[in-house]
Amino acid sequence: MGANTAENTNLRLKAVLDILAEGVWSEATLNAGEVLAEAIVRVPFNDHEAELLSGGIPRGHKTLTSASAKLVKAGWLVKGRSGWTIPEDGLRATVAFPDAATFGSALDAGTPVPADVPVPTAPPAKPQAKKAAATKRAVTKKAAAAPKVAATDVAEPKVAAAKVSAPKAAAAKVAAPKATAKKATTRKAPATVKAASDVETLPQPDAVAIAGDFNKILGAPEDWAPQYDEAQMTYNPLVQVWTLTAELPAGFYTYKIALNRSWDENYGAFGARDGANHELNHDGGPVTITYSHQTRDIVIG
Repeated sequence: MGANTAENTNLRLKAVLDILAEGVWSEATLNAGEVLAEAIVRVPFNDHEAELLSGGIPRGHKTLTSASAKLVKAGWLVKGRSGWTIPEDGLRATVAFPDAATFGSALDAGTPVPADVPVPTAPPAKPQAKKAAATKRAVTKKAAAAPKVAATDVAEPKVAAAKVSAPKAAAAKVAAPKATAKKATTRKAPATVKAASDVETLPQPDAVAIAGDFNKILGAPEDWAPQYDEAQMTYNPLVQVWTLTAELPAGFYTYKIALNRSWDENYGAFGARDGANHELNHDGGPVTITYSHQTRDIVIG
C-alpha cells in the first residue's frame, strides 16, 4: 500500500493492467467491475478511501474509476460496451514500467512506452525457490554412485485472475410491498423468439426494472421499488436488450437494475451483482436507458 491516495491509485491502476494481462494469458474473461474489485483486493483502501460517498460508493472506488481515464488516454486500456481490454501498448507498458514508481511517473508525465519494448507473450517468470539449507550431505557410496535423474522442465501454470464481487451498495434493500390496486402485468420476454439464423437467442429474465430514486417521478408509489409496473423496462427481441424511456427533470439520480420484480438478483455499476449504484447526471428532458442482460451493460441515450 502506498503512503497516500495518489500512490494507492497508481498502484491500483498498475494492478488493473496486470489483471487484464493475466486474463490475456489465461484466457479468463472479467468484466470491468470484477477487474476493479480485484485491483482493490490487491491494493486495499485506507480509512480515508473507504469512506462512503453519496450513492454508497467508497471514495477510493470513485477515485480509481475516474483515474482509469488516464490509462485510456495513454493508449494502455480500451473501454468497450462488452468490457475492458488491454491493447498491445498496455501489455508493453507492464514490461517497460514494472514497478509502481516508474509506472506512476510515466502515466502522470504521459511518457510513451519505448519503441524497443516487445509485446510480452507470457507472464513474467517467477524466481525458483531456493533449496533448503538443511540438505543431507551424508549419503552412502551406493546412493552417490546411482545415476542422477535430470529435472524435467515444468511449464508454469497460467495465472487466472480471481473473480471478486464489486463493493456492495450501502443503501439497504427495500422489501417489496404487495400490490393491491391491480394485478401487475409484467413485460416478459417472449419464451421463444424467432431470431436471425446467425444470432443466438440468449436466456432472459421474466422482468427487468430500473429501481432508483426517481421511481416516483415515473409514477410508482415509492422509490427504489422494482415491483411496480412503472419501473419495468420493455424487451426488444430483435436486439435482445431492455429499454425504458422517461421524462426526468434536471438532477443527479442513482439507480440499479433489478430482475423479476425483486432485489434477489440486481446489478449495479460496471455490471457487478449487488454492486454500487449507477449514477446519472441529467440535464433534464427525455432519457432512454438500455440494459443488456448478456453483458450487464447500461447505455444512456
